[in-house]
Amino acid sequence: MNQTINANRLFLASCFALITTAFSFSIRAGILTQLGTELNLDTVQLGHINQMWFLGFPISMILGGIFYAKIGPKLIMQIALLSHAIGIVMTIYATDYYTLLISTLLIGIGNGCTEAACNPLIADSYSGLDFSRMINRFHMWFPGGIVLGALISKFMTEASMSWQAQIWVILIPTIIYAVLFFGQTFPKPRISANSTLDNFKAMLNPLYLFMAACMALTAISEFGPQQWVGPILSKAGASPMLILALVTGLMAVGRYFAGPLIKNLNTVGVLLGSAIFGVIGIYMMSTMDGSMLYVAAVFYALGICYFWPNMIGFIAESMPQTGALGLSIMGGIGMFSSSMFQPIIGAWIQENKVVAVSQGLAGDAADLAAGQATLSNMLLFPAILIVAFLALYLYMKKQKPLSAAV
Repeated sequence: MNQTINANRLFLASCFALITTAFSFSIRAGILTQLGTELNLDTVQLGHINQMWFLGFPISMILGGIFYAKIGPKLIMQIALLSHAIGIVMTIYATDYYTLLISTLLIGIGNGCTEAACNPLIADSYSGLDFSRMINRFHMWFPGGIVLGALISKFMTEASMSWQAQIWVILIPTIIYAVLFFGQTFPKPRISANSTLDNFKAMLNPLYLFMAACMALTAISEFGPQQWVGPILSKAGASPMLILALVTGLMAVGRYFAGPLIKNLNTVGVLLGSAIFGVIGIYMMSTMDGSMLYVAAVFYALGICYFWPNMIGFIAESMPQTGALGLSIMGGIGMFSSSMFQPIIGAWIQENKVVAVSQGLAGDAADLAAGQATLSNMLLFPAILIVAFLALYLYMKKQKPLSAAV
């Protein structure tokens, strides 16, 4: 490794960039109800705003994966910084629906650039066991950052602070990662720019396409209930932001100590178990209220905790020929799926509210019924995954002994 490269500073900067992504997710989830009230937006419009965050992410993540070997991480992170800064400031001063669409798309683009640059940046800065340790610590900061952002949003909301003030908080980690990256020498990409075509050919493997379909379902199982936790559970007798903090806090801890579990159950076994716990958790949240929602959140967290890293780990382990591009596109598919479902979830809430009112419910009771019915709709995603991962387990068992992804 080049001696002029400060790998630890680059890593720290990458972590703050990922915290920016996490804050933009959790704080936006916390202000969703305020946005709807103050700007007179219905749940479908809020869904389209959420959609822009998830849509910008895969666009820049996939493009970053394609061009990483040619342009390197420095330029990609400069684009991330510009997108984050403009998007955050535009959101703060937004006064209408269309400005929020554009500003949220820009923040999503910044988030995707962060993923596209920092994952291979860490791979190019470390090797062997050091890489395994650092990449796990890096990914811990997405759920970890969501915990911090959720708690910040909760306390600021309870202090009657405006949603604009909460968005200002996202600028703090943005400024920190800009300062940490400034003036640093970045490692040169180890991968060859000429390998892109070979990566694309490898992705035509039916197993990769099957996992891509599963990735779409795992992502919406994870991000759907979390992003809409405020509107869905606001009248359920528990704090939505505390539930989000509990879920993501458990996810951070679970991912940090995932190694022994994956070693004992193998990657596909963990994915199958995750789908089962995901169904249990979402079902419990759709039928319970009050303090029992915190118990339901624990089961839900155990379900979604291992989806994303083990989907990526399975591809890296079983289809290494797809390269960094294959991992970027897999992650991009997950975010794109989440993007497409945001307005659909918003419409479910709206339609279920109409049904609840037609059944004689009103006020908080109607909101609670609508939220629980919407969660019931989301049960379909992990339920399909149980069947899919069981089939994958049986298939892989026939092919070769299942091994663990680290």
